[in-house]
Amino acid sequence: MQNQSHNILDTDRIGRLLMKLTVPMFFGMFVQTIYSVVDIIFIGHYVGPDGIAGLSIVFPIQMLSMGIGSMVGVGGASLISRTIGGGDQRSAERALGNGITFSIIFSFLLILIILPSMNFLLKLIGASENVLPYARDYLIITTGGGTFNIASSVLLYFVRAEGNARVGMISMMLASILNIILDAVFIISLGMGVKGAALANVISQMVALIYVLSYYLTGSSYLKIRASNFAPDLKILKPMFSIGITQFAQTIASSLSAMFLIRMAVTYGGDIALSAFGIVQRIMMFSSIPGMVLGQGMQPVLSYNYGAKRYHLAIKAITTPLVASLIFSMVAFLVLFFIPEPIIRIFTTDTQLVAESAYAARRIFLVLPLFGFYNVGTLVFPAIGKAVESFIIAVARPVLFLTPLVLILPHFYQMNGVWLSFPGSDILTFLLNVALLVPLIRRFQKAAATEKPGKTIPITTGRILDPAESRRIIK
Repeated sequence: MQNQSHNILDTDRIGRLLMKLTVPMFFGMFVQTIYSVVDIIFIGHYVGPDGIAGLSIVFPIQMLSMGIGSMVGVGGASLISRTIGGGDQRSAERALGNGITFSIIFSFLLILIILPSMNFLLKLIGASENVLPYARDYLIITTGGGTFNIASSVLLYFVRAEGNARVGMISMMLASILNIILDAVFIISLGMGVKGAALANVISQMVALIYVLSYYLTGSSYLKIRASNFAPDLKILKPMFSIGITQFAQTIASSLSAMFLIRMAVTYGGDIALSAFGIVQRIMMFSSIPGMVLGQGMQPVLSYNYGAKRYHLAIKAITTPLVASLIFSMVAFLVLFFIPEPIIRIFTTDTQLVAESAYAARRIFLVLPLFGFYNVGTLVFPAIGKAVESFIIAVARPVLFLTPLVLILPHFYQMNGVWLSFPGSDILTFLLNVALLVPLIRRFQKAAATEKPGKTIPITTGRILDPAESRRIIK
């Protein structure tokens, strides 16, 4: 077994470590987001508003595959980082193998669920007769190739969990650049429309998966893929899914809230409002990048130091990205709230759609700085194995806040109420994050006060750090 001191996460320079992890992750995610946006740009210019609306309708269903990737990826990554921090490389490799197995199993189950009921689901969400063909064409291809998307997503989480952000960056950039090139070929040169966009997405994810697998199979990785670890292991699966299930619940809840939101948008604003939501949603992806990157970069650092009982460093791992996310989100707010039109015109030249999208953006991004805090805060509890808090914070925004506001506000403010449900839920989610994080940081401070300065408390028992045991340690 390799000594844990050889791992990149074993350092007390938290700021420098976060920079090392987040900078390559930022560029990778930035390029990855570009290709999601490029799909809409190509569709907007070469298919039209109905094509954009079609991709918007598909989004809640696509979130199911994102949820599976997050469930296996976040749960497995948390376990991997904690067991590496605890000196148990064998358990970390079992988590890697089990994660691969279940990413494949769940992706096939998703295909069997979605494709037979596709038309029903799309109409339930709100697809009109004009939009339905575009949504159906895109969904068939992306769902059929969903295994590549889910498996590559899971392995990216695992690569970051062992502290290698560079491989994740290259994988995302490779997929993104290839997707953009294939979009141009399939949509412009071959005139394939939304089918071309879907096919480009699947091929690029397949190439990304091959690259990440090569990292593990060529011996470059800290952890190794071993055939014996593919067999399901309940000792691994229980802690993995106790954390990961909250991510899946969050995605399911977000998918349902997106379905309600789309139906209300179609009811009060028609297909033009749906197209506007599709554009603003892509812009929202860009605005979320800093918080998401900081949160994902924080996770392995926090998990490792929590597993190693270095609570003074765990505090730094939480507070540093929280402050940074607020700063970056403020910059995004100033741009997207005051001058959204130039950005929206990248997606479409339709005058009515530009006006509707700008109107929506100024309301949706009203309290954008708080959303960066949420992106970081929501990943703290999965990183340290706290299942209950993870579940609460994961489902609160879509279930307790966003969905009720989407259903209630439009009755009083029509389309304005649909857009204002976003800042309303952001404020409530921010307050919940603060209420949960402050007591946690205080407990960490109390535990840190008993540490000997400059000394790491190693865990070499070879056991997975159980969440209940972890709670006893920090009390």
